[in-house]
Amino acid sequence: MAKVLDLYARASRVPVVGRGAFSLAFGLKAPYFLTIAPSVVELRPNHATVRIRKWWGVQNHIGTVHVIAVANGLEMAMGALAEASIPDHLRWIPKGMELEYLALADSVITATADTDPADWTGPGEVAVRVEATRADGTAVVRGVIRLHVSERPTRQ
Repeated sequence: MAKVLDLYARASRVPVVGRGAFSLAFGLKAPYFLTIAPSVVELRPNHATVRIRKWWGVQNHIGTVHVIAVANGLEMAMGALAEASIPDHLRWIPKGMELEYLALADSVITATADTDPADWTGPGEVAVRVEATRADGTAVVRGVIRLHVSERPTRQ
């Protein structure tokens, strides 16, 4: 848990370059994230924010940000939140995603993920609340990403 937060805090000392380097390094942990050119703009326990810029590589046939690109940003925010929130003796893996498509994503997208501290007390399921908003604040996608949380195996 502390590792990712420590790296983010150190990177944030140089806001543009540092956060860009952090976002790239985090994206390399799951290279598919890099397809949306994401930027982690806020990270703390139980909250993460990722920005997805609107560019041709994420647009659909009508010129809006493709909903799968938006979902990818939400999953990245969830992953950053999980890494920043989970106690060291636990591990997580996604087990499902339920999303509602609410409006066209016609601008830069801000993807957020949130949990409560009590969600990380032990093994079980954690429901991460996710929402993507466009530049005018309108929610374009909202939902839940469910995680399976289990004890980390002890090393021998």
